[in-house]
Amino acid sequence: MQLDNQYASFTWAGTPVAPTPLHSPRLLLINHDLAGELGISLEERQWLDITSGQRLPPEMTPFAQVYAGHQFGGFSPRLGDGRALLLGEVVTPGGTRWDLHLKGAGKTPYSRFGDGRAVLRSSLREYLASEALYHLHIPTTRALCLVGSDEPVYREQVEPGAALLRAAPSHLRFGHFEYFYYSGQPEHIPALLDYLIDTQWPELKQQPQDYGALFDRVVIRTAELIAQWQAVGFCHGVMNTDNMSMLGLTLDYGPYGFLDAYDPGHICNHSDPAGRYAYDQQPAVGLWNLQRLAQALSGHIELDVLQASLGQYEHRLLTAYSELMRQKLGLEQWHEGDPALFRDMFGLMAEHRVDYSCWFRRLALLEAEGEPPASLIALLAKPEAWHDWFARYRARLALEGGTQAERRARMDAINPKYVLRNHLAQRAIEQGDMAEADTLLRLLARPFDEQPEFNDYAEPAPEWAASLCVSCSS
Repeated sequence: MQLDNQYASFTWAGTPVAPTPLHSPRLLLINHDLAGELGISLEERQWLDITSGQRLPPEMTPFAQVYAGHQFGGFSPRLGDGRALLLGEVVTPGGTRWDLHLKGAGKTPYSRFGDGRAVLRSSLREYLASEALYHLHIPTTRALCLVGSDEPVYREQVEPGAALLRAAPSHLRFGHFEYFYYSGQPEHIPALLDYLIDTQWPELKQQPQDYGALFDRVVIRTAELIAQWQAVGFCHGVMNTDNMSMLGLTLDYGPYGFLDAYDPGHICNHSDPAGRYAYDQQPAVGLWNLQRLAQALSGHIELDVLQASLGQYEHRLLTAYSELMRQKLGLEQWHEGDPALFRDMFGLMAEHRVDYSCWFRRLALLEAEGEPPASLIALLAKPEAWHDWFARYRARLALEGGTQAERRARMDAINPKYVLRNHLAQRAIEQGDMAEADTLLRLLARPFDEQPEFNDYAEPAPEWAASLCVSCSS
């Protein structure tokens, strides 16, 4: 394992902190595929020692990063890694760089009144969700190793502690730049920008305004990420600026959720009663957060450059989202009536609370003539209300040409049969051992394949799932 810990050399950007070892740790999950990609070869005992904080290799330099953030619209001037540590930066066999970031590592100077710990419930949820999104081809941090323990951790109730080792090309957040801007230390911002360019996008050094080109890339990546969230029906739940990645990755999984019954105003976070981060608010929040980042960078990038980049956000997001939606409906061309077709479909879905993922997957079974397939009709409380829409959709498909088999193959390649619904994650949490988690990881690694042995996992959520409650402690 080759490490090159550049970030920890920025002594002004955080604090060296040794992890607080977990009591009685036990190894639960290792992502061997990711470890191989990163060039990490460890024995199980070493995985346990590192992730539990018991014993780190000497080349690791645990470091708690400082950052700030706008949380639910209000500014928090000093946040930081309150329960996590950057252990080091791995240089892969291919020459790329990945952070190793340990969550649940104990108290740091940024813990405020927290205990610095993570619980098994939230750690397993992050492990499952980050791998689920990765296999849906959505940019995300990755889970590398999960360790549990018998150490009690106090949240809404007493829960068993855990630690999660995750990896990403970088964990730099919008909030890093906000911290130095608002704390009166803007002189440190260029070093962070240079670090990001040098380690992630060295080609930007050839640009006459490399910082402006960097911000432009952050805007585009954020827009495209949120378009992908919207298309697959993913709700992040807590889009604070300290949870927004400079690389456009899905970062910090907490009260996330995939849509079950379609509700554009769905709130997945019990801690967000006003719905600031509701499903249909995610695109607007993404822009708001980018505006906060632009303000933090305003002393280092010209105002007209920042404004030009922000000005393309909506177009980039809508273009990406529209293309994804056309693909989800099996359409390869653009026609003038498509927006109305989409809009009326979503209106019916919301009115009749149609299951989001099942609808798109089963829509691929619709043929040019005859009754809609029984599996699709089973999703509809009032099938007769869809008669006109089905006729319009079939007429639209006729303009495409091609066969139904070809269309189904295209739709199945973008509409997952399996997503990580909250009740599936909850079932894995409640089971206690990792057998159900292993099953979920296997089927979520191939979300677009039929996998008939797992058909039960592709059904709409049961009624009891509506009572599940996830919050910022999740």
